[in-house]
Amino acid sequence: MNEYVVDVGQRHIREINEEIQEACARGDRIRVVNTLSRHNLGIGLPDGAEIQFEGSVGYYCGGLNTGATLEIERNAGWALGEGMAKGTITVGGYSGMSCGAAMIGGTIHVKGDAGPRCGVAMKGGNIVVEGRIGYQSGFMAHSGKIIALGGAGDSCADALWEGEVWVASDVDSLGVDVKVVEPTAEQVEEVNAILEPLGLADSSRDWRKMVSGQRLWFFESRDAGAWLMI
Repeated sequence: MNEYVVDVGQRHIREINEEIQEACARGDRIRVVNTLSRHNLGIGLPDGAEIQFEGSVGYYCGGLNTGATLEIERNAGWALGEGMAKGTITVGGYSGMSCGAAMIGGTIHVKGDAGPRCGVAMKGGNIVVEGRIGYQSGFMAHSGKIIALGGAGDSCADALWEGEVWVASDVDSLGVDVKVVEPTAEQVEEVNAILEPLGLADSSRDWRKMVSGQRLWFFESRDAGAWLMI
C-alpha cells in the first residue's frame, strides 16, 4: 500500500477533503500533516481507508465515518466522529465536547480525557476513554456503551435511554433518572472484550454500571418534575 501525504495548511477545507477522498479511492494509506487544528477534516470516509493525522484536529473530525481507521496524534475538538456508522477513531490526547455524538456504530478510543456530553444521543457503537469523561456524558444515549477508566464529572448518564455508561473510578454526581446496577460476570466480560484489542482489559476493575431508571421513558403528568430537572 502506498503512502500519500495531504498537507492541510490554510487551503480550503473542501479541497483538502476531496484530495483525501481521491487517495482513499486509490487505496493509499494517508498521512495528513500541518493540520493546524482545522475543523471538518476527514468527513464521510469510506470503509477500509487508513488515515493518520499528525498533530491536533478541530471540530467534527471523522464525522459520518463509514468504516475508516483514523489515528489522531494529539487532541481533537468538539464532535469527534459525530454520526459515524462504523470504523475506528483513536485520539492520542484529549477529545472535546460531544465526542461520538449521535454515532450508530464503530469504536472511538480516547487515550486522554473527553469533554462534556461525551456520547450525547449516541445510537450504538462504543466509546472508550482512558481518562475522565466530562459533565453530563451519556446524555440521552439510546444505545451503545461509554466506558471511562478515569472517572466521570457531574450529572453523569443524565436522561439515559438504553445506552450504558461504565466507569471504573469516581463519579462526581449522577444525572436525572440514572440507576447504578451491579454488572453480571458476563456483562463484565463483554466490556473486557471491547477493551482487549486496545490493550486495556483488566478483570480486577470495580465497575459502576449506569443505566436508565426508566422514569422518563413515558411522560406522566404526576411525574413531570423528573422532566423539568433535565
